[in-house]
Amino acid sequence: MHRRHAVKLAAAAVVAAMAGGAAAQGKPVKVGFMLPYTGTYAALATAIENGFKLYVDEHGGKLAGQQIEYVRVDDESDPSKATDNVNKLIKRDQVDVVVGTVHSGVAMAMAKAAKDSGTLLIVPNAGADAVTGPMCAPNIFRTSFSNWQPGYAMGEVAAKRGYKKAVTITWKYAAGEESVNGFKESFTKAGGQIVKELTLPFPREEFQALLTEIASIKPDVVYTFFAGAGAVKFVKDYAAAGLGKSIPLVGAGFLTDGTLEAQGEAAQGLLTTLHYADGLDNAKDKSFRLAYAKAYKLQPDVYAVQGYDAAQMLGIGLAAAKGDMSKRDAMYAAMAKARIDSPRGAFTLSKSHNPVQDIYLRKVVGKTNQVQGVAAKALADPGRGCRM
Repeated sequence: MHRRHAVKLAAAAVVAAMAGGAAAQGKPVKVGFMLPYTGTYAALATAIENGFKLYVDEHGGKLAGQQIEYVRVDDESDPSKATDNVNKLIKRDQVDVVVGTVHSGVAMAMAKAAKDSGTLLIVPNAGADAVTGPMCAPNIFRTSFSNWQPGYAMGEVAAKRGYKKAVTITWKYAAGEESVNGFKESFTKAGGQIVKELTLPFPREEFQALLTEIASIKPDVVYTFFAGAGAVKFVKDYAAAGLGKSIPLVGAGFLTDGTLEAQGEAAQGLLTTLHYADGLDNAKDKSFRLAYAKAYKLQPDVYAVQGYDAAQMLGIGLAAAKGDMSKRDAMYAAMAKARIDSPRGAFTLSKSHNPVQDIYLRKVVGKTNQVQGVAAKALADPGRGCRM
């Protein structure tokens, strides 16, 4: 009797242990969104979150069998609040992964916090070169672009079109300066000259004096980096000043992504370079656009794609770890080697965890950024300063 009882107890203990393990496995994965839910980039935050949730919803609300739980923090696009905000997610909410953000200055503080704490960070927009440069780490991944990539591609396009003298204009902050540097690198390499670099403080939108200066310089082309509400105002002001007729305006694709409705006639014919475009002829993009429009009654943009791919990347990592967030090495190895089946076209990651991707030349036609061709094939950011 005693022996039978002992066997029963041992069996019960094994079952309990297995149940405990299953319970640990079944614990939801906590995703902390740190995005600019208010201010000039609010629409971008919504698109990123929508894209991320769409991928999770397509998989029954789970990734690798794990329920996904969401926590949100508004970063207000304010670098001075960034460290406190990211620590709310990491220390207070104890999230498993941080997803964010849009503003490059804020992303830098997030990368430092992720590096210090070992928390997984997936960047679904901010292109700060340093995130996958000197700040690179095994637990930091990007599903968007580096600021250098669209700028570099457009510099090549501008040079091929025979432009010799360019003026650049952007906000005086990391994203703008790095985008301009990318343009400058390829444009000057091809024999072009930057005759003036114009900047104004972020997020100011008083463009008039700078537009007057551009008119007096008379360059062959103007390269710009603006996004969100600032991009709307700049494009309208550029057209209103009559510059569009005499000096072609080109830019990184954020100039006309998610902004065309508001820009209206002023944006027609503008050329931009980006890793996404309307009219991409691939099955993944068609199904994504249909699903997004159905779920949110909106047309998706590049920000939605980047959010969608952030969830896809997390899913690949979790699948490799069999849903166990503690198996970080297996997760990161799988994510680093992943081939992401993105609506933009499939991409892989560079050694510094930045997408190696096609950059498209797009033209504004009506309310779409129509693909004109590939400006740069499988363009890899140089990842300068990355030691990993």
